[in-house]
Amino acid sequence: MVQRGAEAVHAVNPDVLVVLSGLDYDKDLSYLAEKPVELTFTGKLVFELHWYGFSDGGDWENGNPNTVCGSVVHNVTRKGFFLLEQGWPLFLGEFGVDQTGLSPADDSFLSCMLGVAAELDLDWALWALQGSYYVREGVLAYDETYGILSWDWCKPRNSYFLPRVAALQTPLQGPGLSDNSHYKIVFHPSTGQCILRNPQHNMLELGPCTDSEAWNYDEDRRLALKGSQLCLQADGVGKAARFGISCSDPSSSWQLISDSKMHISALLENNGSRVCLDARTGGTVVTNLCKCLSGEEHPCDPQSQWFKIVNSTRNLGRASL
Repeated sequence: MVQRGAEAVHAVNPDVLVVLSGLDYDKDLSYLAEKPVELTFTGKLVFELHWYGFSDGGDWENGNPNTVCGSVVHNVTRKGFFLLEQGWPLFLGEFGVDQTGLSPADDSFLSCMLGVAAELDLDWALWALQGSYYVREGVLAYDETYGILSWDWCKPRNSYFLPRVAALQTPLQGPGLSDNSHYKIVFHPSTGQCILRNPQHNMLELGPCTDSEAWNYDEDRRLALKGSQLCLQADGVGKAARFGISCSDPSSSWQLISDSKMHISALLENNGSRVCLDARTGGTVVTNLCKCLSGEEHPCDPQSQWFKIVNSTRNLGRASL
């Protein structure tokens, strides 16, 4: 049936893309792993997937966010993102969260999802723009709590949401950027910002990803400014992460830990304690004891410590050393 539909669209207009959606409310394309579609045309098939927090039952409400994020990402990869590994174009045709700000579960889901979207450089579409409906389910002026706009369509419903997705509104590696050499940025999904260097104070802070310098993350797990001898070092619990040139000790080896793979951690040289990068309110990046690593820890909120080391080929907004 899917193949017949795709052929029908192509027959009507051979110049348009053909979008093929998944089963189970467009959450599942896993059937393609065993039986790919066979079509008479090539070069214009695109796959689409939907992803919401409520798609995972009560996991986000009841589980450890690190454990849930790791499990959910594994499942959505099995159900759809595997197509990217096979070279197929796939976009996230719908995602969304409760814009009232009253759902901690949706907040955790969004940070997890944005980390994946940045890592895979996904194209995406958001549900929804509208703040209300003329009539829905028999209710006049029905309020759309997933809407970006307020009920009266006059302002953003949630002033914190749009800055979180702004960094991903333009491609990180997409078409037109392939001429630039690859480098890394360090993305913080909870704020939608990236780690920047404050050269006046030899410390790190969050800021617009367009202002990021080029980072390098090598096989020895050193996180360094590309083209320089400066590497990131952990100095102590509650202390600012800093740059140094002694890059062979444990405090300069940054490992991606936890099921979410979004904790960036190192061992302190003086006592061997494991610390993680942590964004304080106000944007200063410090190192603290890692949050929520045990699957039994709940409720807990690791989002200030969730970072994603992401490939980019965007033109740099700041000159690197």
